[in-house]
Amino acid sequence: MNGRLHGGLTYNDFLLLPGKIDFPASDVITESRITRNVVLKTPFMSSPMDTVTETEMAVSLALLGGIGVIHHNQPAENQAAMVRAVKRHENGFITDPVVLSPTHTVADVLDIKARLGFCGIPITDSGFLGGKLLGIVTSRDIQFESPDIPLHEIMTTDLVTAPQGVTLNEANVVLRSCKKGKLPIVDDQGRLTSLLARSDLLKNQNFPLCAAAAVGTRPNDRDRLRLLAEAGLDIVVLDSSQGNSIYQLEMIQWIKQTFPKLEVIAGNVVTRDQAANLIAAGADGLRVGMGSGSICITQEVMAVGRPQATAVYAVAEFANKFGVPVIADGGIGNVGHVVKALALGASAVMMGGLLAGTTEAPGEYFYHDGKRVKAYRGMGSLEAMDAGKSGPSAQANGRPGSAKHAPYPKSAPHENAATTRYFSENSTVKVAQGVSGDVQDKGSVKAFVPYLYAGLQHSLQDIGVKSVEDLKKGVRDGSVRFELRTASAQVEGGVHGLHSYTKRLYT
Repeated sequence: MNGRLHGGLTYNDFLLLPGKIDFPASDVITESRITRNVVLKTPFMSSPMDTVTETEMAVSLALLGGIGVIHHNQPAENQAAMVRAVKRHENGFITDPVVLSPTHTVADVLDIKARLGFCGIPITDSGFLGGKLLGIVTSRDIQFESPDIPLHEIMTTDLVTAPQGVTLNEANVVLRSCKKGKLPIVDDQGRLTSLLARSDLLKNQNFPLCAAAAVGTRPNDRDRLRLLAEAGLDIVVLDSSQGNSIYQLEMIQWIKQTFPKLEVIAGNVVTRDQAANLIAAGADGLRVGMGSGSICITQEVMAVGRPQATAVYAVAEFANKFGVPVIADGGIGNVGHVVKALALGASAVMMGGLLAGTTEAPGEYFYHDGKRVKAYRGMGSLEAMDAGKSGPSAQANGRPGSAKHAPYPKSAPHENAATTRYFSENSTVKVAQGVSGDVQDKGSVKAFVPYLYAGLQHSLQDIGVKSVEDLKKGVRDGSVRFELRTASAQVEGGVHGLHSYTKRLYT
């Protein structure tokens, strides 16, 4: 990663060499620290963009072990309400529980426990949701039992249930009082419709979801942050295209004095000098990237920035000396890029385009050239810079292209976050540093993020390391090695030599 020798590198310019496999992929631990005091179960973060992260994305990612950073291109009151919704979210009814029939055996329960980590399983006459509830099998029921014993011989039939239509609060009251591990919800004919778990009740009580939100570095952002802190904010992300500014340094110092328990992720930076100033000011984490996002044109227009792989490596190597984690922001297009960012020293990856187009991303689906898509725009695009204006503007809040594209949802007038992010709020002529477009439907993050997680585990298995921390340690001691690859090697490493093909990433 010597910049003087090889120049700036992107994720596609190198590979990691394989190690020795002596453990299953399921043993790989993906925990990683994103600030001095916050650890994520999975190193996945969503970007604070108005076409990527609002309440639904933040809640879904948090439940999957990551975190979503709520954007600030909206009125402060709206953003605070989203933070409050994340903090107050409760795991609710399990609408698709694992169900078995009386003829299944203890071996089936043990298999589910090994694969999914639980064994409180309702038993219905059909073995499916919607069948008549007959009993439930718990870990105590299968202790010391032979694997071939049918479940009807050992299942618990003395059940406490709640009727269909019961509210979450009412069901939680029943669950507390009955002291059972699971509460089946049944209709008036005794058919299973859903399930409530005591473990979820305990999580709601003891481990509220972690909430993160972005703010700018202008005086009005201090008032915004006060509202967010009152709503229960855990992590504030200072959102700026160039983080090494007097505005951000003063903002960090003010936050640390006013809200000493609030974790501050500063940035964006791509050099050690930039990082040094933010760390000295009190940053708890750094966001790395300038011009590497799929919708960002900063490097093209401003001639300023740095190839992302080189930027992550340089900043992470320096920040690691001070115990400050680094987040790789931009340029993540697949699982391999995630692994490379972590190997270069990042503690997590921040994704925009990779999560745009999912069900949980803001906006409505529409059809473009026969494909189902959602709008996705850079915060440096003119459309984002026009958001929140009280008067009409050309193409404001509009999707690119013809009139068949419906407009972006309009919010109440507010100070525009996109212009302050690029220091353009007082400029008569706005210079775009991003574009607007659309991305194809990716389905729900509830399926997509588990795919990223499984891919990360299998990649670390191929490298021969059992955790993200082991990966970084291996890079430092030389046991995990990189190798540059030529343009022709990149062609060889992709799909080639086919007349046509279908690329399916997961099932």
